[in-house]
Amino acid sequence: MGFEPPQRLVRALGEMHGERAAADWLARLPELINESLAANGPELALERVAAPGGRSSLVLLVRRVDGTPAVLKIAPAGAAPDLEQAALAHWNGWGAVRLLGSGGEALLLERLHPEVSLRSLPEAKALLEAAGTVRRLWVEPPVGHSFETVAERTGRCTDPMRAAAAADPALEPLVSAALAAREELVAHSPEVLLLHGNFRQSKVLAGERAPWLTVGPEPLVGERAYDLARLVRDRVEDLIASPGGPVTARRRINKLADSLDVDRERLHGWTLFRAVESGTRALTVGRRQEGELSLEFAGWL
Repeated sequence: MGFEPPQRLVRALGEMHGERAAADWLARLPELINESLAANGPELALERVAAPGGRSSLVLLVRRVDGTPAVLKIAPAGAAPDLEQAALAHWNGWGAVRLLGSGGEALLLERLHPEVSLRSLPEAKALLEAAGTVRRLWVEPPVGHSFETVAERTGRCTDPMRAAAAADPALEPLVSAALAAREELVAHSPEVLLLHGNFRQSKVLAGERAPWLTVGPEPLVGERAYDLARLVRDRVEDLIASPGGPVTARRRINKLADSLDVDRERLHGWTLFRAVESGTRALTVGRRQEGELSLEFAGWL
């Protein structure tokens, strides 16, 4: 099968896995697609590649033998598709896209409506629906699971953050504050639940069997405040452009924390850490505008 992978995917894979590893995996894609189609059923028909698609995987629109539309998601091993499969299987469609099967290097998923995410709603309505969706995902993890903890995942980020601060001393105060917040937060976790890991408005899509369902988890275990922290920063470009941005950001933290019975201070701390981590990472790979927006937001906190 000949095709051009979406450029969004090509760029993101290079940033996450290195240009060489990304190029090697992309070169194998035609073979992987054929293998995955065959492994998930001989009657699975390919319709087209979804574009712009995701940042960590190739998304194919397919149709099952009974005519049911579905999605075939193919991701490199570095994106941990095995953990995504385990999380989706455990949720079993509760608040999340339903796992229909797996085979080869792909997950077969129910098809949602990627053109309609929570970002299409007004801000207040989007946050309300997001809160109602994410709370369904926070369940006890399966026995004998292989998910990493919040402490483990965030611990891998600390050295790159320090390196970014060393390269640009202007970042040092924010990085130091974020690292101090993380150190205090991981010293004691109030709960150990299965988390989405990358929850935000664009990860919640319209569905048929439920109004809104989550996609694209990067699952881990830990406290709910960590999962909410990325949601707080949603639509950051609108917040930055607003004269009342700092007040709105702090109000959003309090509103989300109260609506989901999460400690305000812990949500504040994780929001600070995740904004600084995201900002420094974006600067490191050359996404300057994105990085500066995240860091300006962090400075408000």
